[in-house]
Amino acid sequence: MTGSATELFGIKVPIVLGPFGGVSSVELAAAVSNAGGLGSYGLYGYTAERIRETAAQLRAVTDEPFNLNLWWPTGDEVEPHDIDWAEATARVAPFYAEAGLDLPPRPERFLPSFSEQLEAVIAARPAVASFVFGVPDADAIAALHDAGTRVVGTATNVAEARALAAGGVDAIIASGMEAAGHRVTFIGEAEDSLVGTFALVPQVVDAVDVPVLAAGGVADRRGVAAARALGASGVVVGTAFLATAESAAPPSHRAAIRQVAQSGTRLTRAMSGRLARGIENDAMRELEAAGYARFPAQNMLTGGFRAAAARRNDASRLSLWAGQAAPLAVGATAAEVFDELAAGLTP
Repeated sequence: MTGSATELFGIKVPIVLGPFGGVSSVELAAAVSNAGGLGSYGLYGYTAERIRETAAQLRAVTDEPFNLNLWWPTGDEVEPHDIDWAEATARVAPFYAEAGLDLPPRPERFLPSFSEQLEAVIAARPAVASFVFGVPDADAIAALHDAGTRVVGTATNVAEARALAAGGVDAIIASGMEAAGHRVTFIGEAEDSLVGTFALVPQVVDAVDVPVLAAGGVADRRGVAAARALGASGVVVGTAFLATAESAAPPSHRAAIRQVAQSGTRLTRAMSGRLARGIENDAMRELEAAGYARFPAQNMLTGGFRAAAARRNDASRLSLWAGQAAPLAVGATAAEVFDELAAGLTP
């Protein structure tokens, strides 16, 4: 490994906020950046205009470095014409009826243009741009570097880490199976890349010559110290921050994280069509029984009733993303979580 996360990103403390697709918060990202770490904001599904607005909002509340995150297209995303729309909507019809919503018509597309998203991130010139689900191509990395932006990739296995390093990224997040949300595998099947963080990190450190950040299972000073002992240059923390007051997660989602010891977390494809870790609830069980469409069709179809559930603060119909260390997520504010994590950096 060469260099360090703090030098690379221009931050004081090697603690990175995990980017949340759909529930990222300007307030939370700024709180982590202003504390000396690297605040992150997930841009899944954002239009170019919304990306520009988000970057401006972040700059209005912090002068410190921050990270913008995009999902690199894998090529296996389905298009609207690939889906039997009648069958797919029939599976979610009970959820829409319960929420008093009409079933959505077949859209022209599920997601904004990725090239437009990428152009907006390059123009925003964040200190860091991170990617999941693939290796950014040479042109993208060159354009980001020209904009003064560091590029970070995410690996769930050693083969992915090697591919990212060969592709020219500046740092790699080693994401263990404990992590919340989507398994971001792009070489092999996600179900076959379920290596635990503290087995994955030293293997990735040994395989690449760029700084490695540990993600998954880190929620307090003990996880930070362990990650550092295994060679990680820093940590990426999601669930512990997702449960704080600054989070954009609905109160019922934050409460579910606090109570996760009662139910645990598990992996499912039912909520989005891709494998992801969350807290089991009624929606997960019912959709698994009914069947589900491929990504991103399923994510769009569940999005309608999930948004309604968020407004009702109904945890039974949300995607309750959370990692295996959720029972350790006890900090009420971003500052409390950050201070606890930072304590793991001192001998």
